[in-house]
Amino acid sequence: MRDRLVVGVTGASAPHLAIHLLTSLRQIDAVETHLVMSRAAHRTVELETGLRPADVAALADVCHQRGDIADSIASGSFRTAGMVVVPCSMKTLAGIAHGYSDDLLTRAADVCLKERRRLVLVTRETPLSLVHLRNMTAVTEAGAVVLPPVPAFYHQPESVDDLLAHLTGKVLDQFGIDHDLFPRWQGARREPGAAR
Repeated sequence: MRDRLVVGVTGASAPHLAIHLLTSLRQIDAVETHLVMSRAAHRTVELETGLRPADVAALADVCHQRGDIADSIASGSFRTAGMVVVPCSMKTLAGIAHGYSDDLLTRAADVCLKERRRLVLVTRETPLSLVHLRNMTAVTEAGAVVLPPVPAFYHQPESVDDLLAHLTGKVLDQFGIDHDLFPRWQGARREPGAAR
């Protein structure tokens, strides 16, 4: 049986991050994806991508309803490799940081923390307030990984898709999922005969 990965999508800007991740996971076919989207995510998907929430849901193997707190991913007995929340709004971050599980998305994240499973939060906000930073500290102390979508340029991206691929690869690395989404850093090139 393949590992299961829970993917949460919130209403923060940049649902493109989740879409790229889900598309890549479908192509890699390494895990069974379980998607849960917040109410605000539905609206942000429509506003920023022109897609329908159903289009995003179709990228996952299983789609869960955010209001169904009795669904499988709400229980620690349902085994998963963990969860990524991408993008993660500051509201969802606050809920996770303080154990306020008012829907299936935050409950699934809470399950990962209590079961000591990998929880990756791709937090999307700038600039950050002290409240945001304290919530990031709280989730980190609880065992989560805060992975903001900071673009990298060492791989010399030529398009937005290259930047998305790099971020997706960084997320997959957190779960030990093999991929070739971006060229890994091999060290600076040196001129022949240059001193090391």
